[in-house]
Amino acid sequence: PLEDADMTAIKEVCETIVYTLSQAGIRADLDARENYTPEWKHSHWEMKGVPLRIEIDVKDLANKQVRVVRRDNGAKVDIPSTDLVEHVQVLLDRIQDSLFETAKQKRDACIEVVYTWDEFTAAVNDKKLILAPWCDEEEVEKDVRARTEGDLGSAKTLCAPFDQPDLVEG
Repeated sequence: PLEDADMTAIKEVCETIVYTLSQAGIRADLDARENYTPEWKHSHWEMKGVPLRIEIDVKDLANKQVRVVRRDNGAKVDIPSTDLVEHVQVLLDRIQDSLFETAKQKRDACIEVVYTWDEFTAAVNDKKLILAPWCDEEEVEKDVRARTEGDLGSAKTLCAPFDQPDLVEG
């Protein structure tokens, strides 16, 4: 167990870090609740979607560093306290880029490019996002909705990307 003096020192450093990050425009919160274990708190904040967790223990105090844990991949890195703001900004940018790229890859994996009605209905049945040539006629859209009506609803036009497949005759 930590001595009261160690706990007080850790809390003071934590409060300073929260203040420093806040001054730099980075939202930060100190979870000083003593009625929960560190593991419970880690899980609690991870489920809330907090991208970075900063941990400090007695060894970190002695080494003038903090441990930063990324939520997206669990990577842990020790950072000198003096460089914290710069490192946190870089890490937050990297996390954002990583999450964006992962989401884009998942989205792109769900897109099916189709040119025929059979390909279209197969993609609808596979619950894919469909990229198809489109004539932009309201009557055709109504027909597509009627012909794809099912338990989960029907196909509908959501958006028209700038990059369109060529519209073939017929």
